[in-house]
Amino acid sequence: MTWAYTVPVIVALGILSGWASGSGNRNPWFRALAKPGWMPPGWAFPVVWTTLYVAMGVALARVIDRGAWPPALALFGFQLALNLLWSPVFFRWRRPDRAYQLIWLLDAAAVLCCRAFAEVDAAAALLLVPYVLWLWLATALNRAILRLNPGLATGAGPPT
Repeated sequence: MTWAYTVPVIVALGILSGWASGSGNRNPWFRALAKPGWMPPGWAFPVVWTTLYVAMGVALARVIDRGAWPPALALFGFQLALNLLWSPVFFRWRRPDRAYQLIWLLDAAAVLCCRAFAEVDAAAALLLVPYVLWLWLATALNRAILRLNPGLATGAGPPT
């Protein structure tokens, strides 16, 4: 029953991070940016992220319930902190250049966390695979936005 608290806490943290940072299409600054044609539609982000946060919560519960290896829990906490920091860096502080640096660190931490979870519970690791794949898409999207909006590399950007 560990999932009964890990899932709601992780989902709530993800929602809070996005809401507090003004993420997505409700942000006028973000709406004004040039974006690649392959970017998923705006409605997909809350649906996908909520699903991924649920999977992360279940994976974490499985690892905790199996007597988690402490480094696995530390890696999970580290990658989650990076995940929750990305939205404020990108949307609130309008620094996609810094967010791009951050997301590379997040990608590495998430892969290492997935590997550490695999040592405790294979199903928990599999639950993190879609998250890692989505992070790679987010990394490519972050890079594409930087390329399409050259002023963002200096912290400048379109007016709001």
